[in-house]
Amino acid sequence: MNTLGLSIIMKMGCICVKEHININGIRYVVIERLGEGGFSCVDLVQNTTTKKKYALKRITCHSIEDQKIAMQEINYYKKLRHPNIIELVDSTFKGSADIIIHATSEAFLILPYYKRGTLHDYLTLRSFNKSYLDIIDILRIFLEVCEAIKFLHDFTPDPIAHRDLKTANICLTEQTDPILMDLGSCGPAKVQVCGAQDAQKLQDLAAERCSMTYRAPELFHVESYCVIDQRVDIWSLGCVLFAMMYFKSPYDIVYEKGDSVNLAVISGTICFPQGEHFSDDLHDLVRFMLKVNPSERPFIDAVIQKAQGFKKKIETMV
Repeated sequence: MNTLGLSIIMKMGCICVKEHININGIRYVVIERLGEGGFSCVDLVQNTTTKKKYALKRITCHSIEDQKIAMQEINYYKKLRHPNIIELVDSTFKGSADIIIHATSEAFLILPYYKRGTLHDYLTLRSFNKSYLDIIDILRIFLEVCEAIKFLHDFTPDPIAHRDLKTANICLTEQTDPILMDLGSCGPAKVQVCGAQDAQKLQDLAAERCSMTYRAPELFHVESYCVIDQRVDIWSLGCVLFAMMYFKSPYDIVYEKGDSVNLAVISGTICFPQGEHFSDDLHDLVRFMLKVNPSERPFIDAVIQKAQGFKKKIETMV
């Protein structure tokens, strides 16, 4: 083939050169883009030696502060070891962020790849045929997610809150075991808010990093003097359980109708779809967690106890 012909083919995009990335001496080839968010993207990559596939999370850092936040996420992955929390395989930084000269750096996180995708993906597929999950399966998956949350909330010396718990942040193994991921929103379980400036800062951070349709009411309008604690995750957990029953968070449904999610959340509006797919006990478990006043909301141990009691009741009936 002559040079002109090769040049034309390349301009037409017929020759695709796959990106290769070297992380701590291990070479990976990028296969495809799996997803993108406001601060990061995730690619499917393959180790060129072992041929094993992984998920590569790239975080673009525009400042030293961004780099600190990315490093904090990496540190959470390293110290939070639990069967239902995703593990960090490897990580590195490339470049150096400098806001003055508009230079950016990138954090690279190698994570396990789950072919089944997320709980959100799984529920979306089932929603097409209204293929409702079995109650026992719902409770099994839910209780495993609860165990991951309990591990965070009981972590010593300093308890941790996830703060962005949602079906899209829960991967599924081949056996449909849930794996909690995306620890970038994690932080100390208790946050003391002292004044309007503190309140606005936390509210803005929540709007930036916590998905609206799973966000606790106290994060929509943060009071000037208050304590925000790990029970923000309990609210999100209630939304996750609802989604496992009806394919979407109760506030996804509000959002899709074009109504105000903010107003629906702070009013505590929960509309269960008509039909007899699930018992009142399961609905009561959702209501138990979706208490607008955080002081009335249970801690994770009470949620686990109530869910286990219901599971035993169902198993006895079967």
